[in-house]
Amino acid sequence: MSFTAIKFKSQIRPEFLKELRVRVNAYFKENNISKYANFNMKFKTTFMLVLYFIPLLLMLTGVISTNGMVLFMWVLMGLGMSGIGLSVMHDANHGSYSKNKKVNKALGFMLNFLGGYHKNWIIQHNVLHHSYTNIDGYDEDIANPLMRFSPNQDRKYMHRFQVFYAPFFYAIMSLYWYTAKDFLQLVRYNKKGLLSGQGLTFNKALTRIIFHKIWYTVLFIVLPILLVDVSWWISVLGFFIMHFITGLALALIFQPAHVIQETAFPLPDKNSSIENNWAIHQMQTTSNFADKSILFSWFIGGLNYQVEHHLFPKICHVHYKKISKIVKQTAADFDITYHQHKTFLGALKSHFLMLNQLGTGKYEKRLAKA
Repeated sequence: MSFTAIKFKSQIRPEFLKELRVRVNAYFKENNISKYANFNMKFKTTFMLVLYFIPLLLMLTGVISTNGMVLFMWVLMGLGMSGIGLSVMHDANHGSYSKNKKVNKALGFMLNFLGGYHKNWIIQHNVLHHSYTNIDGYDEDIANPLMRFSPNQDRKYMHRFQVFYAPFFYAIMSLYWYTAKDFLQLVRYNKKGLLSGQGLTFNKALTRIIFHKIWYTVLFIVLPILLVDVSWWISVLGFFIMHFITGLALALIFQPAHVIQETAFPLPDKNSSIENNWAIHQMQTTSNFADKSILFSWFIGGLNYQVEHHLFPKICHVHYKKISKIVKQTAADFDITYHQHKTFLGALKSHFLMLNQLGTGKYEKRLAKA
């Protein structure tokens, strides 16, 4: 099954994106600012790497050896793992961390230290999610056989309970990534012909995934069991805790930016075309939250500014807060809705209400009344 790209109608209101790019480019030029990482970003990178690797080093060298402290180290690693995924690896694999491709490549490779395979992530996130946001059958961020994330997906009996079981599956998301997801994606991407875009063949990618999974398992499971002076199950429990923290963090940041009551879920027509301009499509399918929360935004890599990220993925996230004012004003000038929630809790509430409505069929009833 080959991949059929969806076409967006660039002739529909192209002036919005054109004007937006002019204004954003002018901001960087007038303030003599690079679009890439600044000192704040480099400090954050160091902080997240230290938060992830130093606790592991302290355990493996015997500096930390009591049950409580060992588990606490795994908690810290969970926060560091989340921070690297949200703040460092994410920008690097978008090519927005540095104008130096080698720097982006090196930091993007960090995903393999989190249990994933960076090339698969680039296909899923950059190629599919960013290009075809909220389009069922294309955007894999809303593709899950146990969940109904889109009104265009079939509703099954179990979905009526998804609002309750979603947090559990969110928590094991990165564990699933480490154990099975990369292999399943590889088979799927090979059938769709998406590997060649990353300079890969199936055998080459499979060999690399197996190799990376082996050394990751040795470093984060085998060595802690062998070298840390606690019962083996403490190390295994700690490993699971680390992944639970990361899974929840990733899911609860990304899902409330797209799967909420306010966003759209368009479908392509029979000609594989969306009746909209790509930029306006991003505005309709994406939402911001918690724009006043400085520390929270710092930790999650500015991904509470998802609108700006989707429109300008090649700009480092440390600039999103500033350019969000430009995007919001430009959207208002062109009478385009700018979705946002004032708080993270407000975005979460909208997400879980959406899960409940999609699971029980209330979403369709709400649309029918509108």
